[in-house]
Amino acid sequence: MSYSQFTLASVKKTFDLTTFEEADIFAGVPKRGRSDYLAETLRYNVPLALASNSEKARSEMIIAPILIEVRKQLQSRLSLFSGVEFNVDTETGLTGYCYFILSHSSEQLIITAPVMMLVEGKNENLKGGLGQCIAEMVAAQLFNEREDNKIPAIYGAVTTGTNWKFLKLTGKTVEIDLNEYYLTEIEQILGILVTGIQESKKVITA
Repeated sequence: MSYSQFTLASVKKTFDLTTFEEADIFAGVPKRGRSDYLAETLRYNVPLALASNSEKARSEMIIAPILIEVRKQLQSRLSLFSGVEFNVDTETGLTGYCYFILSHSSEQLIITAPVMMLVEGKNENLKGGLGQCIAEMVAAQLFNEREDNKIPAIYGAVTTGTNWKFLKLTGKTVEIDLNEYYLTEIEQILGILVTGIQESKKVITA
């Protein structure tokens, strides 16, 4: 079994998780301005990605530039990995590739703890990607604990590039924002991504 085989129902059962579903969980997060570079990049890339209409195109042309913008806004004080193996526990199926991993580390050659956020790209059907993303978040939680870098919350996102849904794992509870955030709300999307990372970093550096 691997991350991609988990459904929302199976990941809850396998790891004894409770889900808390509510709209506007992240609505109060402050917005973050986008750079002119990101605005121009998205203006050019989005039509290309939508015309191709594949997960790979959306990942490379839309999602990656947004996450790079987040890294820039945080003065590069985090590592960003794309399309990497993250094998944490084979017995429970916590193995496979993750679209994007963000970690509080200056190391870019290998993933080191603590992992703070997972972003899973999908071509469509955000709901269908929730189980996979949550499994990756559970893996990050276990990875951090094993490396003695436990942090209170792991953040996650499932996105088509144009639509975003956000999650938060604390202990055995997964908060799922029922809202979808659209690319036209890029300042809100950046705000949620940056705030989740900043909250984790405050705990790490405290």
